[in-house]
Amino acid sequence: MNTRLISLIPVFSALTAAGSFIRIPIPPVPITMQSFFVLLSGMLLGPRAGALSQIVYFLLGLIGLPVFSGGGGLSYVAKPSFGYILGFIAASAISGHIVQRKGYTLTNILFASLCSMSAIYLIGTPYLAFNLHYIVHKPDALGFALKAGLIVFLPGDILKCILLAVIVPRLRNTGIIGHRST
Repeated sequence: MNTRLISLIPVFSALTAAGSFIRIPIPPVPITMQSFFVLLSGMLLGPRAGALSQIVYFLLGLIGLPVFSGGGGLSYVAKPSFGYILGFIAASAISGHIVQRKGYTLTNILFASLCSMSAIYLIGTPYLAFNLHYIVHKPDALGFALKAGLIVFLPGDILKCILLAVIVPRLRNTGIIGHRST
């Protein structure tokens, strides 16, 4: 990793934190802009540095900084939305890996975005169901998790994926930001 890439890791951690404050507060999981910055981090920094930016974000939240949409601290592990935060690390790595391998075309970025969003759902939704069943003791936890933790997010997340497909090539073409493969 070069110095510029290393200096961008905390920038994307901060952008993900800022994205947690751009939200629509619906229970049990708010709609935020975090996933947009998570995917953007992988696409512009590459899979390793992108994932590292999300690990930094994750650790900052766990040590108590209020960077998650509902605060921070170790007790956040018991929150219904914690699984989605776990998914951020994988999603950033996946988005970076796909676009680095396939190229930064609109179609490839859209494909990478959809795959990465799926990773967030595949980790977050079962965690939400587990939380609702074992901590909240909600009947039909799985059905509720699918409705409140997946279906409600699909339209907004698809729009985020389209927006990424439009802006990522432009950001990379500026030369100001973006991981360049050697």
